[in-house]
Amino acid sequence: MSSLKISVGDTIPKGSFGTVPFTEELADHSACGIPTTLSTDSWKGKKVVLFSVPGAFTPTCHINHLPPYLAKYDEFKAKGVDVIAVIAANDPFVMSGWGRVEGLTDKIIALSDPNAEWSGSLGLSVDLSGRGFGIRTARYAMIIDDLVIKYVEVEPGVGVTVSGADAVLAKL
Repeated sequence: MSSLKISVGDTIPKGSFGTVPFTEELADHSACGIPTTLSTDSWKGKKVVLFSVPGAFTPTCHINHLPPYLAKYDEFKAKGVDVIAVIAANDPFVMSGWGRVEGLTDKIIALSDPNAEWSGSLGLSVDLSGRGFGIRTARYAMIIDDLVIKYVEVEPGVGVTVSGADAVLAKL
């Protein structure tokens, strides 16, 4: 992983991400949806929890990282969180499919950061080419309030600790 280029108190750099907004037409998995672009500008004036996984449908991400965020959705909302988003280097269709399998509906936004370009610009990418996965988003979490970083932590190793739902809830 490259060295972290952001810290608490910084304004997040502008970013645009592909996403397929959830609609009822997607619920039965017979449609793919149409990707749109979400800009970090839409987070102005909002409290955002952004967590990153190296890849949709990968074991730790699929079993240990994403599900607790969904299970604790009401706790995040009770602490004033406006937006919860998961980001990965997968394309918007894969992120949408993963979100539908996990039952995210409109609770958690699934964002695509192709080639981990935005994450990499923050020092939050990891090269998994040795495993055939290419450049991916690192496993990290942020709390962003009115575009200002209030919490940012990157997992120091394998597993989910500082980027997990419980760790982030404790910092809100």
